[in-house]
Amino acid sequence: MAKGLIWATTEDLMRNRGRVLSLYRQILRSLNSPELPLNFASRMAKKGEVRAIFMLGSEEKSLSNIADLVDAAEHSLSLLKKGEIPKYIQ
Repeated sequence: MAKGLIWATTEDLMRNRGRVLSLYRQILRSLNSPELPLNFASRMAKKGEVRAIFMLGSEEKSLSNIADLVDAAEHSLSLLKKGEIPKYIQ
């Protein structure tokens, strides 16, 4: 990402595109894992939540917020790979 800038440029967004798409696909695939204690309807609901989160995140223009969203996605993916369902932090 460009140094010293607060807002993402087109180059920054294109640089992150592959990483974000990869995270999106991996999270959706991980939700199909038989290790997760989810029935079919719950899996579909979780996939819908993931799609909504990524759609909202795609409109983000702040570099620090984009980095935070990517970190959160990576953390959620690591939990899913362990067979745990990510929960909201309160």
